[in-house]
Amino acid sequence: MVYQHGNNNDIPDEHRIHRPGAWLPADHRILKHWLGQHVKHVDEAGEQELVPVLKEFQHLIENNARIYMYFCSMWDEVPHKPPYNRDVTGQSQIRDYKHMLQVLNHVFGHAPEWTDAAAGVGMVGVPLAAIFDYASGTPSGHAAFLDPDVNAMLKKILNQWGAYLKSPESASVLGAHRAGWFGEVGSKDLMEVANAASKTSFKFEELYQCPDPAAPNRGFKSWDDFFTRRFVPSARPVASPQNNLVVANACESKPYALSHDVRLRDKFWAKGQPYSVLDMLAHDPLSSHFAGGTVYQAFLSSLSYHRWHSPVSGVIKRAFVEQGTYFSEPLFSATATDDPSIDRTGREGEYEILQRGLTASQGYLTALATRAIIFIQAEAKEIGLMVFIGIGMDEVSSCEITVKEGQRVEKGDELGMFHFGGSTHCLVFGKHVGKRLKGFPDVGREENVPVRARLCAVEP
Repeated sequence: MVYQHGNNNDIPDEHRIHRPGAWLPADHRILKHWLGQHVKHVDEAGEQELVPVLKEFQHLIENNARIYMYFCSMWDEVPHKPPYNRDVTGQSQIRDYKHMLQVLNHVFGHAPEWTDAAAGVGMVGVPLAAIFDYASGTPSGHAAFLDPDVNAMLKKILNQWGAYLKSPESASVLGAHRAGWFGEVGSKDLMEVANAASKTSFKFEELYQCPDPAAPNRGFKSWDDFFTRRFVPSARPVASPQNNLVVANACESKPYALSHDVRLRDKFWAKGQPYSVLDMLAHDPLSSHFAGGTVYQAFLSSLSYHRWHSPVSGVIKRAFVEQGTYFSEPLFSATATDDPSIDRTGREGEYEILQRGLTASQGYLTALATRAIIFIQAEAKEIGLMVFIGIGMDEVSSCEITVKEGQRVEKGDELGMFHFGGSTHCLVFGKHVGKRLKGFPDVGREENVPVRARLCAVEP
């Protein structure tokens, strides 16, 4: 779909690609503008004192030989590995780890917002990931973002980032101005994504609970308050509430994969990303129940609802957050695409490949990323024990579980939420039921499946 914002009548049509809900803008020039503005500010202002948590990050880099080698080498490697050797921006905007820290320092004072560029208005939904983007795809970056010490440091950084996103100051990006989330572009895209899922025509305040529908920011007290907004319950009714054989969709999300006969242990880091149940479930003693089972995975877009809901009625058997990686991506993700429509020789093709890095590694992240793992003993014996996994991608500062072990939940009840960042989730079913589950949505559909809507059902 060609979708143009702003005064860009002189922009060729091939640049006016609009995909509401993507974590990076479809037009690479908006990302270039966003990052370029931050780099320009940093370069013009000169070296600034880092906030304490970034000082600690610098100390870690400079006082650990292994990590120092990674963070020096990753920037040296950027121009030498496709697609990075033909940087879509025309130059390497982040030059080294000290420059990276200065840009992070500046971005720390800005909540995610819509970027008003010559190419139009677009949204960079994962600003920290955009800064790390090219470096994390290099061999040294791959090693660095898997390093336990680096990830412990990233967790501290993201906790500070998350604290800012819960502050009243962060709500400034929610206004009705041109680049605000409730501006003309932001509002239209938010509702386009939500209404496409349910084939409805809700207004924002009809779909979401708003503290003050008349206010420019709808009364949300912070960015995080907006990001974790709740639905009006009637707008997303529970599928067949009296039929325990019908499984409800746990997250407002786009189907990514459906796999049967999954192995207890597999090479999740390989191209093709087979599911490795033991690793996904953090070696929990209950993991063996799911050998040979079924995994359904779906992706949450940047504009979607980010709370999780129980797919079945039952009892919470286990619920915990497994700490893991935050920005790790497999080395194959930069070039992993079999889509013949992508021109790998042109700048648009390179940018498409970079965008795919956010989604191409979803299977890989099920075994490595920080994730919430919730085992549910379904009331329907035909389903039995199943698992919901909420997987944090990129700058998720926390996966928050809001249920407790031993608690009974009804289908559609809230389980928890993501606090900002790219996100994906899985439902895992045992071998005895997997192939009896029918009616899953088609993998590759463009629209989200509404949360709490029918996902599948057990058939005889």
